[in-house]
Amino acid sequence: MKSDRLYDMPLLPHLVIDGLNRYDDRPFLFLGEAVITYAEVRAHASRFAQALESKGVRKGSRTAVLSANRPEVLYNLCANLLIGSCNTPLHPLGSLDDQAYVLEDAKIDTLVYDPAVFEKRALELGKRVPRLKNLLAFGSTQGGEDLNALAAAFEPKPLVAPDIGPEELNSIVYTGGTTGRPKGVRQPYRSAAYMTIVQMAEWEWPEEVRFLIATPLSHAAAAFVVPTLQRGGAFVALQGFTPDLFFDAIEKHKITSTFLVPVMIYPLLDHPRATTADLSSLETLFYGASPMSPARLKEAVEKWGQIFFQCFGQSEAPMAITHLKKSEHDLSKPERFASCGRPSPWVHVALLGPDNEPVPKGEAGEICVRAPFVMQGYNGLPDQTAEAFAGGWLHTGDVGRYDDEGYLYIVDRKKDMIVTGGFNVFPREIEDVISAHPAVAQVAVVGVPDERWGEAVKAVVILRPDHEASEALASELQAAVKGAKGSVQSPKSIDFVKSIPLSPLGKPDKKALRKQFWGDQERGVN
Repeated sequence: MKSDRLYDMPLLPHLVIDGLNRYDDRPFLFLGEAVITYAEVRAHASRFAQALESKGVRKGSRTAVLSANRPEVLYNLCANLLIGSCNTPLHPLGSLDDQAYVLEDAKIDTLVYDPAVFEKRALELGKRVPRLKNLLAFGSTQGGEDLNALAAAFEPKPLVAPDIGPEELNSIVYTGGTTGRPKGVRQPYRSAAYMTIVQMAEWEWPEEVRFLIATPLSHAAAAFVVPTLQRGGAFVALQGFTPDLFFDAIEKHKITSTFLVPVMIYPLLDHPRATTADLSSLETLFYGASPMSPARLKEAVEKWGQIFFQCFGQSEAPMAITHLKKSEHDLSKPERFASCGRPSPWVHVALLGPDNEPVPKGEAGEICVRAPFVMQGYNGLPDQTAEAFAGGWLHTGDVGRYDDEGYLYIVDRKKDMIVTGGFNVFPREIEDVISAHPAVAQVAVVGVPDERWGEAVKAVVILRPDHEASEALASELQAAVKGAKGSVQSPKSIDFVKSIPLSPLGKPDKKALRKQFWGDQERGVN
């Protein structure tokens, strides 16, 4: 072994191989009617790795995947780890333009796709992105090559980790683009490995892991593969998300843990089965990716108990900056439901001002991070990288404050701040007030053009079932904000809508929402 590798930590390929080698006939994945064992995943991963190598995929190659939830997504994920290639997931809900941009920006040469759902899109991308050398499909296809058939021609081999170091590139993950053009976050192999260490050390896992994947397996759900493997657990993957599919899976498979984003939790809470489905097996419901309404979180704990575990991170420092544990979802301390928890003891967190110095105790500052899971930088964007790393910290763009007990509260994203009449207004604070109203299911607050104030505060509201929009209700919500936060924060207007645009990552897409009111003009303030 080279002397400069003496202190290398085990990376995701080593952890996945170790986990898969522990069991043979134990089920690892339930998807539809299919039940796939640890041994079968091992064999498929080996075959897929050999198939990819036969098409020229090597250590450091750039690959991408576009697929609904199906077993091959897991095989392909493991195969890329066995090869040591750099894999970029394309979100299934992304637009053609955004997906083509990602393939060009990340210099992808191999696209792997689900022909049952994305045959047309894959062919469109093949025409739009000339640099693509391989179009490989999970099955029969018209425009590419059948990766499943190609893999079936190989005999499985023992799994061997590639010769890679912690700083070699594992993935380029693209931000949701809610505040600008999606940026490619360069994540080295050390990043996911250290995130996994924090997950295993600090997160509250059930003794027996039966994990329901309700989000895309190629994205956030993939972060739960290693912890599930290391605990000898199994995945149950949904091939779509509806409340009935979710509740049915919990009951059928006695699910013990899952991960959801807040916009998935809200319709579950509003569904008739929220109080009738048998959720007694569910021990830990991990949630994150965007802030959750404190009022709705309180409602969830009242309905389902203290099963909630919040994780806070971002693509640049994934999932493990802070966490709010199950016992800390305490109904006797309702103010804490607005918190994202305490910083992980494995992560340096500071609240910094514009001078990159810590703000005085009790004041709000930008949440900044130092840890081994921090990205290498943005792909091909040296100026944005330098800005993000100013002062030797990762600047998250989130503004937060601590309470006296050390719990962190995210006030808002810096770029979402509204400047109205010279006053700074943070939408998150208004959203928390409005979402507490019993008629409100979801809310997003943005600044809209106003000749007098520069920007005016607008709330866009989705009502719960059996509630109707009215001027009286709008006035009631405005009055609630005025009473809680003051007249400056009170929305000048409220729109009642059926849906709020979401980013591919499932967050309220405020860039798209603002565009409805600002059009193509640059924002006049902020």
